[in-house]
Amino acid sequence: MISIKELIPVLQVAIGPVILISGVGLLLLSMTNRLSRVIDRARNLVAQSETVGGPMRERILSQIDILWSQARLIRLSILFGATSVLCAALLIIVLFITALFGIEDAWLLSIIFVTCMASLIASLIVFITDINRSLSAFKVELYGREIPQEIGKK
Repeated sequence: MISIKELIPVLQVAIGPVILISGVGLLLLSMTNRLSRVIDRARNLVAQSETVGGPMRERILSQIDILWSQARLIRLSILFGATSVLCAALLIIVLFITALFGIEDAWLLSIIFVTCMASLIASLIVFITDINRSLSAFKVELYGREIPQEIGKK
């Protein structure tokens, strides 16, 4: 059986992944709120598109296309973020199991940690891509399908 003196360092090491879970959890909350807003906006635009015609309808349909791709990006970002949290939780469990049974396997811990960080990085990259994509939807809303060159470059 493991003693308290042996368990205390494991608890100290496990604090890092616990803090990571908390931080990524807040990011996931932000992402799910963002996804909800995108879906609500798309639903409103679909309802509007059924009542208008001509160029206004084309503009709305263009915005809906952008919102659809934006929702898919947010979903992917949430998936990567949730994978990161899952890996952090798994890391905590493996830390305690290795301490409890006296297993010295740094490779397993390293693989889980690298997967956790890679998932977090991927989530943030996709999230940043989504934020840039939302500017495209805003440009379409302001200028229609044809975006002036000087604005498109900014």
